[in-house]
Amino acid sequence: MCGIAGIVSKNPTEISKDRLKQMTDIISHRGPDGEGQWISENGMVGLGHRRLSIIDLSHEADQPMHYLDRYSIVFNGEIYNYIELRATLLTQGYQFKTQSDTEVLMALYDRDKEQCLQLLDGMFSFVLYDSKENLIFCARDRFGEKPFFYSYEKGKHFLFGSEMKCLWAGGIPKEVNNRMLFNYLSYGYIENPEDLSETFYNNCTRLPQSHYLTFSLSNLEIKIVKNWKNIDQQITVAQAKEKFHELLYTSVDRRLRSDVPVGSSLSGGLDSSLIVCIIDELRKGNGLKQNTFSAVFPGFKKDERKYMDYVIAKTNVDPHFVTPSDNGLMDDIEKLSWHQEEPYGSASIYVQYCVMQLAKKENVTVLLDGQGADEILAGYHPYYIQFHNELRKTNPALYKAERAAYTELHKDNLINPSVNSGLQNVVKKHFPKTAGNLRKYYQYFSQARKNEFNKDFFREYYKQSYNINYHFDGLNHSLYNSTCVKGLHELLRYADRNSMAHSREVRLPFLSHELVEFLYTLPSHFKIRDGWTKWIMRETFDILPKEIGWRKDKIGYEPPQKSWMENEAVVNKIEGNKNKLVQKGILSHGVLKNKVMGEDANLSVNNSWKFFMVGDLA
Repeated sequence: MCGIAGIVSKNPTEISKDRLKQMTDIISHRGPDGEGQWISENGMVGLGHRRLSIIDLSHEADQPMHYLDRYSIVFNGEIYNYIELRATLLTQGYQFKTQSDTEVLMALYDRDKEQCLQLLDGMFSFVLYDSKENLIFCARDRFGEKPFFYSYEKGKHFLFGSEMKCLWAGGIPKEVNNRMLFNYLSYGYIENPEDLSETFYNNCTRLPQSHYLTFSLSNLEIKIVKNWKNIDQQITVAQAKEKFHELLYTSVDRRLRSDVPVGSSLSGGLDSSLIVCIIDELRKGNGLKQNTFSAVFPGFKKDERKYMDYVIAKTNVDPHFVTPSDNGLMDDIEKLSWHQEEPYGSASIYVQYCVMQLAKKENVTVLLDGQGADEILAGYHPYYIQFHNELRKTNPALYKAERAAYTELHKDNLINPSVNSGLQNVVKKHFPKTAGNLRKYYQYFSQARKNEFNKDFFREYYKQSYNINYHFDGLNHSLYNSTCVKGLHELLRYADRNSMAHSREVRLPFLSHELVEFLYTLPSHFKIRDGWTKWIMRETFDILPKEIGWRKDKIGYEPPQKSWMENEAVVNKIEGNKNKLVQKGILSHGVLKNKVMGEDANLSVNNSWKFFMVGDLA
């Protein structure tokens, strides 16, 4: 786990070790254990690196790293199956000076070129320079666990970095993208659902997840290619359970590979609890306690402590707890926003920040986490709409039975709102093809009624409003959209920035590509059945405490955001940000009359939290 940066240019005067160091110093939090800068003999390629030592702690594994007098690389991430890949490459004549996964990656690229990506079980972004072909090869993992940003001026230069602040440190102007700003304030979009490469800043482009980029030094032109294919198969429930069990245990076991301490995040939900229980099974007999890290909120109705205690009682763990607060949020808000770079949807991101801070305090460098399971196994409540829509078309009898089962199971669920009620749910259910446009029109009239935007700003950027798709060819299509298009990528960004802020590494066993590809081959009724989400997972793993395995009221890791927004300092910051936005011609003067309103995390009912977010950005 590290931070990378670099410059490619035909003009050697653009590249210096001092400039590279400026770009890597700004992300020193990503790699406090070492740094390096390197410039190619032709003066056209400069690579910079900050190292967080996880695998092979020796200086032999420092970066930039070189191989076969041909390849040079800066790599951020982990290749979890590097031991197996290394063993195969050794039989084919490749030799290694280190025990690192970085060197294995270069050897694999030498053998397979861009096809090497298909063999990697891991999280990664990297830049590899092939001096023989005069080519730059950049790649990002399938889900976007590790970030990659670049600034490209055709025919001139290509700058890249793990965070956008690398580009600014390298001389790229920091300019707010008003189109993104408008869409965030209007619709809450953290990313452009139509173009994941767009960011909140001009001249800063994101390489989308599961893509690679080639950059020719001959003509300084880039080529971007999507790189992920999967397959379909027929399978019984018994076969699915067996295969699921095997793949998840393998994924967890690989992600425990480390030369530094490994712990786990524990939220009390199904996913993180299962990871903790599997690690406990894998480590039985070795006498080592597993460190777990959790956030708790005593007295808050959605506090998860009792569920954490069920897991703690069942496993051999050493639990650690932190209680984030509104005052803590205000103390940390500038640092948090600096690390995140772009807006975030709720105070839940701060909770994760505090958990990572706690892990640092306890000297645990790597944490396993359950993120990703909701997107691949239909864990979120709104997925019922897609599932029921699919059944209504393909199997009316089963639709009737599943709707009845859902109604009965959730009749006393006070946490999740019913998908059978509410205007938005009705529109998604009955008019999925037009739901996106209807939402846009609703938002237009809503904003016009509120009169919050400056008229000129609203008139210009409403025309550039993004659309969101609510029409899918079944549940699996919807899950693919959440996993690989819009949804999960936002959460992974938060996790990367929060962990790297404290020089910690997060590993996600549910995002093994082998596991994900397998789960996408399963039919919808393996994921939702008898009213239950994540049905196949609940059925497969009996190591979970029954109070967690079959709970139905989990919605996410949520702090008492609504009460936090009543904090005087929070209110004052929101009011101050509103003034900034008025002065910049983004909001109307009328917005200053509106009272700050608190809202629960993950439930956007007004713009107060958004104003809290974007004052510094704008």
